[in-house]
Amino acid sequence: MTEIPVKKKLLSFEEILEDRISSADLTMDPPENEEARQYYFIKKARLLADQLQAELGRPLTFHINTFGCQMNARDSEKLAGILRAAGYQEIESEDADFVLFNTCTVRDNADQRVFGRLGRISHYKKLNPMMKIGICGCMMQEASNVEKINRSYPFVDLIFGTHNLFRFPEYLCNTLESDRRYVDVWDKTESIVEDLPNDRKYPYKAGVNIMYGCNKFCTYCIVPYVRGRERSRQKEEILDECRRLVRDGVKEIMLLGQNVNSYGRDLKDGSNFADLLEAAAEIEGLRRLRFMTPYPSDFSEDVIQVIKRHPNISRHLHMPLQSGSTAVLKKMNRRYTKEEFLTLAEHIRAEIPDAALTTDIIVGFPYETPADVDDTIDVIRRVGFENAFTFIYSIRRGTPAAKWEQVPEEEKKVQFARVLSVVQETARQQAAKLQGRVMEGLIEEINAKDPGKVTARLSNNMLVHVPGDASMIGRFYQIRLDECCGFYYFGEALEEC
Repeated sequence: MTEIPVKKKLLSFEEILEDRISSADLTMDPPENEEARQYYFIKKARLLADQLQAELGRPLTFHINTFGCQMNARDSEKLAGILRAAGYQEIESEDADFVLFNTCTVRDNADQRVFGRLGRISHYKKLNPMMKIGICGCMMQEASNVEKINRSYPFVDLIFGTHNLFRFPEYLCNTLESDRRYVDVWDKTESIVEDLPNDRKYPYKAGVNIMYGCNKFCTYCIVPYVRGRERSRQKEEILDECRRLVRDGVKEIMLLGQNVNSYGRDLKDGSNFADLLEAAAEIEGLRRLRFMTPYPSDFSEDVIQVIKRHPNISRHLHMPLQSGSTAVLKKMNRRYTKEEFLTLAEHIRAEIPDAALTTDIIVGFPYETPADVDDTIDVIRRVGFENAFTFIYSIRRGTPAAKWEQVPEEEKKVQFARVLSVVQETARQQAAKLQGRVMEGLIEEINAKDPGKVTARLSNNMLVHVPGDASMIGRFYQIRLDECCGFYYFGEALEEC
């Protein structure tokens, strides 16, 4: 008689993580393996938190204030997951037992916002001496910011950077065991430690890091200095994470990296972004796959063809232009010309006609002239961007462009207004083309302005507000686009799909 094999139960994320925590042996020294080491400290932090909760007679709480990009948001999910695993409960207020600022330093105003928040939070600590305050992320990779916090914000208990974020369980234990400030900022790392607890903000969609860092060194950008050189995760590790997320009910995944097109170049095993994208798109049960952010000159033909073949890959391609002037692009150290960008956009429009193209634009870069801005406006009109994130250039200390002759602020504002007007005009024209169509949308949330409506996101990233309720969140519907409002629509959810 043939023995029928018993199908092994596939564990959820939570079950796998809890098993790793419970398996840690605190009678031994911390393991050398980084992943096992952090589970050891999660278990230790849980015991320390239990003791503190018993003393206080109430649960411990935490709050994370996140600044910056999707990768920072993903990092904050990991930090929240670690705090939850240690026994903390999340609250919306900064009046918590552990408050963590996960910072961004792409623009100077992000730094100032963090310092402003730190200044306002000090009164909470006076009321709750047990409170711990930590600050991490890109800002902490700049020595001047660490010095400023050391000098002006003595109530901050913990400082760490981007490269060693995975060591947060260890740092959490340090802050619980001591009242001394703990500072640990690394200049670089080769390590990638992903398999730690994370607390997803949404049950139906998730981000998955595929790589870290950037090798481009644009002259205005601090990212390569604070995030380091490009480091790719192993392809199968990424796919395994995606499969587990789908088993846990996730319907949409966004692959994240500073420059996703460069994925695999450092692995030397033949891995590339096109193959990873195709393998992820073929995961059974994954309804929609997004990625952020590609680099224009690295946007290869094989990636375009993978997107074309797989309808579950989002029809939204975000390609940062930054400037339409070849002369300015050269000063920015962007590795393409105006004409090369236009050729790429035209080719994508031809190969994937339903794709929406969005971009980033900087106005007022050093030495930029009104004629250069004319070139940018020309590209906006010729490409017909569905949307653009438009910024006035601001100096970033530590970058080459910070030392160059700056465009007067008033001139920046005049040129910015010109560009923004054309962006808005083009976006309205592109959106209007969808009037009356029925498209598939994922219901993401209750509408912030009208609780009788919910907001759906289409594959092309367009938002549509439709009548509905919370029971629809996380489900796909056929959405009719009735009323165009420029960047978004009002419509009707016809049926679940």
